[in-house]
Amino acid sequence: MAFIVLMGIVSLFSDMTHEGARSILGEYLNLAGASAATIGFVSGFGELCGYSLRLLSGFIADKTKKYWTLVIVGYTLQVLAIPALALIPENGWIIACGLIIMERIGKAVKKPAKNTLVSFAASEVGTGKGFAFQEFLDQLGAFLGPVILFVIAAVKGTGSLFSTYRVCFAILGIPALITIALVVFSWIRYPNPEMFEKTKEESEEFHLKKSFLYYMIAICLFAFGFADFTLITLHAANTQAFPDSTLSLLYAAAMAVDAFAALFFGWLFDRIGLKALIASTICSAFFSCFIFITGNPILIGIGIILWGIGMGAQESIMKAAVSKIIPRTMRSTGFGIFETGFGIAWFLGSWMLGALYDFKPVSLVAVSVTAQLMAVLFYVICIKRQKKE
Repeated sequence: MAFIVLMGIVSLFSDMTHEGARSILGEYLNLAGASAATIGFVSGFGELCGYSLRLLSGFIADKTKKYWTLVIVGYTLQVLAIPALALIPENGWIIACGLIIMERIGKAVKKPAKNTLVSFAASEVGTGKGFAFQEFLDQLGAFLGPVILFVIAAVKGTGSLFSTYRVCFAILGIPALITIALVVFSWIRYPNPEMFEKTKEESEEFHLKKSFLYYMIAICLFAFGFADFTLITLHAANTQAFPDSTLSLLYAAAMAVDAFAALFFGWLFDRIGLKALIASTICSAFFSCFIFITGNPILIGIGIILWGIGMGAQESIMKAAVSKIIPRTMRSTGFGIFETGFGIAWFLGSWMLGALYDFKPVSLVAVSVTAQLMAVLFYVICIKRQKKE
């Protein structure tokens, strides 16, 4: 449990860095000279790199067993790209775009290996509970980052907005350096986390069981219908439901809901297994109904709460389920397949949902709800198949 909490604190400072940056990144790129089309492309391409490369990094982690090497290199690339944004010149949007992609690549390098290390320890304290604690601390950082930058912008609030954002990125260098120091400390303190898992080493090679295939279909459908938060803030801005100065706080609120939802559904997963994922998906499936067909701030707020519940489950239960399905010898590969599939589906879904929003928001709602309810159906099929296997 000490190892899980320590890695959770690493995630807290890491998320404080890159999620704090995300809350102001779009506007910063615009001020640096990037067009809206460029910002959209780079954001999407960065996410695609950040997810698709996890298949490769997961395979490398399993083949070499150099989990800590990948974790340290990945975290270093990811968090140092953020304060480097403070150094770009006034029209340096190309450099900024390169740093954004570097940050996503860093996340891809470390993610499967890190999830595997956590899964070794989580197997002894409760898989759902272990990943839930990780997600709680992770999202606490994701909540604090945007709030800190909101306060900095309010206090500095003089001079050009571009220079204010530069100061914000420079200050994010503090949690970035703390992240790297904590990762190195964790490696020194726990050099062999694979020793936590007491189960015998499996000799079986990794192969795609039907239950895992059904699970992948389910999570891809969930991801496809789960709108990126940038669409939510866009709608909130278009409808003037909230003052523009508070939009970054909406994301912070969603992250707070995410954190507590992860704890609850992680606890539930250890008791009822994948049925917990069915419950969380049913809860979040209708978030778009409250957000995209109204301009009422109360209804949008309810939708954001439901969105946060879905995110909390995605980051905790979905990972816990992978560690239950995949043998430990090939677990990084399993995490790589899972996160690559999820990322590609989310990228394509966000692209389509964005286009549907421009066409007719009701169409967005219909596709979002349908995809997530279909995910529930495949979760049920996966559970039945698991029992047979």
